Amino acid sequence: MCGIAGIFSAKRAAPEREAAVARMVEREVHRGPDDRGLHSAGPMTIGMCRLAIIDPANGHQPMSSPDGRFTIVFNGAIYNYRELQPALAAGGWQFRTNCDTEVLLAAYAQRGPACLAQLRGMFAFAVWDDREQTLFAARDPLGIKPLYYARLPDGGVAFASELNALLAGGQVAREIDPASVGEYLAWFSVPAPRTIYRGIANLPPGHSLSVDAAGRVRTQAWWQLPAAVQPGRAAANYQDFIHGLRHQLEDTIRAHRVADVPVGAFLSGGMDSTAIVGLMARGSRHKLKTFSLVFGEAGFSEQASSRLAAQAFDTEHHEELLTGARVAADLPRILASFDQPTGDGINTYYASQTARRGGVTVALSGLGGDELFGGYPSFRDLPRLHRLLPWWRLLPGRIRGMVVNQLRARPSARARKLADFLTHARDLHELASLQRRVLPENTRLALLTPDARAEAGRLGPNHPMLENFAFQLAGADPFQIISAWESRTYMTDVLLRDSDVFSMAHSLELRVPFVDRVLLEWLWPQPAWFKYDPRQTKRALADATADIVPAAIRNRPKRGFTLPFARWMLADLKPFLDETFSRGSLAACPWLEAHAVEQVWHDYKTSHDPRAWSRVWTLAMLVAFANRR
Repeated sequence: MCGIAGIFSAKRAAPEREAAVARMVEREVHRGPDDRGLHSAGPMTIGMCRLAIIDPANGHQPMSSPDGRFTIVFNGAIYNYRELQPALAAGGWQFRTNCDTEVLLAAYAQRGPACLAQLRGMFAFAVWDDREQTLFAARDPLGIKPLYYARLPDGGVAFASELNALLAGGQVAREIDPASVGEYLAWFSVPAPRTIYRGIANLPPGHSLSVDAAGRVRTQAWWQLPAAVQPGRAAANYQDFIHGLRHQLEDTIRAHRVADVPVGAFLSGGMDSTAIVGLMARGSRHKLKTFSLVFGEAGFSEQASSRLAAQAFDTEHHEELLTGARVAADLPRILASFDQPTGDGINTYYASQTARRGGVTVALSGLGGDELFGGYPSFRDLPRLHRLLPWWRLLPGRIRGMVVNQLRARPSARARKLADFLTHARDLHELASLQRRVLPENTRLALLTPDARAEAGRLGPNHPMLENFAFQLAGADPFQIISAWESRTYMTDVLLRDSDVFSMAHSLELRVPFVDRVLLEWLWPQPAWFKYDPRQTKRALADATADIVPAAIRNRPKRGFTLPFARWMLADLKPFLDETFSRGSLAACPWLEAHAVEQVWHDYKTSHDPRAWSRVWTLAMLVAFANRR
């Protein structure tokens, strides 16, 4: 794992570019404390900092081809690098290392962008072609590793693994985009390609970026979701499907364990993480290290389940007690690690810290299981609502308006979300697009100043990728549609982004075996009823691991992992929130209506509605982010 950065500019001398890239690399050194390097050629300077995982002694970057034509910087891991080596060697490449970076360099040198289709892993990389004077960069299919880029005032281009690094280069203005603020309030995050900053873009998952010799930038998709129906790819019956799924799960675990450093796992005690730990333990020659967060508040800690799983798999289990007082004390460091505001991810920050202190450099996580196997209520609720929409549309407009107004007048967040569904959704895609809204539309708009509100209104309430995604998913069944939307919005823009930022804050490489192109492409054409049973959450995953996952975990109802924030926010975190929502703090947010923001915090303190905590915290993180120095 690494942090990468670079500047392409024909109008800047190499020393100036190198000084700027060095600052960028220094700002993201937590991503790779083991090594760093710079390389300049023509108008290009690229740099990196490395967390040594595979062939630690020989994987120095930037790495150049023997003839000096291609130079690469690479963040991530190519899990099938050993399988790719023989064909590349047969093509004439003489390997000098046993690391995945050189395999990726060789693959690009021999095959160009076509090599992307052969890669299994998580990655963001950039390759400079010194002969053609061009830059090529790409991001993995599902968005595990980030890549940000910006047009420079002189017409050049800068890129980095983190927004903070781009800003540290001194080439890009730190200007929060009011339009992005509106999107953040809607989605918990700013969907790609936009970022929280004006003028900085987020390369979308499965996309590549190329810069030609004249400095012209082009982006394009290199991967899309598979065809909804693929004759001959589906299992003949459910038992064959479960047998095939078990093989695929074992395969993805094998792939994600590739490393020359200690590998452990997060273990919450839920179905996803328990299945991963169980599969890892079966194939391990050494005692596996596992890591859990526990809480003193009754009803939040999954200590009993994680201990049960750890005992069943005989792991070396580490528990970390997390309290509101500790989070309050750590908030300055947590906020400093943000490169965009987020209302989520603090659990990953502490789990990663615990794992790194516990002696591992790589940890596997169960993230992605809900999206693949229907673990969210959306898989049950949205098809039901979709069936009702035609009847709803037949009602006279006056009656529909009355119902929506009554729903919006209720204090329940669920009622207000239903009001948005009924107002703005016409089909399942639009329902899925709206599913992950954080704030109801009328509340979101009321929080914005008139100019920002007008921009939010222009962009509309639906997710910005609605039209593109609806075309990609032509012919998909309801399960595929919801799975795709959950994966491409909440998982990519919130869960994976936060996992990258917060694990890298502790120099931990976090791997996600469920977020695997090979596994997803095998699962995609399988019948929906094989993958999902509304009567039993994640039945397919439970059946495929029935011989290893304890029955008490397989059969228990799903419960989402959440911190006791609803309580902490009225106790240990209250002084921070009082300060954050003060007029002095809100002065740094000219795109927010200060009175409306203050009212949100006042209502939370007086209503004692624990379900509202995430909306209040999301807003607080935005304000605190704007006040960072």
